[in-house]
Amino acid sequence: MSRHLRSRQPEIVYKFIRKYSSVFPVEKMCELNKISRSGYYDWLKRPVSKRKIETQGIIDVALKSYNETKGMCGLDKMLMDVRESFPKCSRKRLHSIQREYMLYSKRKRKYKATTNSNHKLPVAENILNQNFNVDKPGAVWVTDISYIGTDEGWLYLATVKDIFTKEIVGWATDSNMKTELCIRALNNAVMRHKPSKGLIHHSDRGVQVRQEVA
Repeated sequence: MSRHLRSRQPEIVYKFIRKYSSVFPVEKMCELNKISRSGYYDWLKRPVSKRKIETQGIIDVALKSYNETKGMCGLDKMLMDVRESFPKCSRKRLHSIQREYMLYSKRKRKYKATTNSNHKLPVAENILNQNFNVDKPGAVWVTDISYIGTDEGWLYLATVKDIFTKEIVGWATDSNMKTELCIRALNNAVMRHKPSKGLIHHSDRGVQVRQEVA
């Protein structure tokens, strides 16, 4: 978790953990964000307020409106649909939901590049050569960078995946996608799984990462 997200209210961190609990272990996310598991689970058990119930209803209508138009609708169209059921919903409130759930019109949505192969740095030989048929874990790890929209900007997520087990073996997040982000993700994977000599670490030709044999 990036430093600026850690400094926000605990509820923001709790929401992040809940959102990605099916992808990453809750225990590890709590540890990385320096919060207690008991605090997180206590938060999950708290009674839901009437406003939160209403907000969830607004979210459901907004998502339905967005999906029915295959992501082509904008804020005005969603607001019109939402106000049929929630006439007092303000534009500001719906805009906050739009930003949180990334419900932007596909015609206007900006593409955030995570790979820059236009560089003069050395490029390692393609040892893997698209041979993804491995017979054991810890033989080939592949890496990638993704991004998540937050209220404070893009949060970059670097992951390392074992192509035999399909498991995410290491990860790291930050507010930028510099080389350090990929190094931390790889170090996280190495510390957790301690791979044997001969492991192939494969990535694209981005400036942040390169392929190598451990």
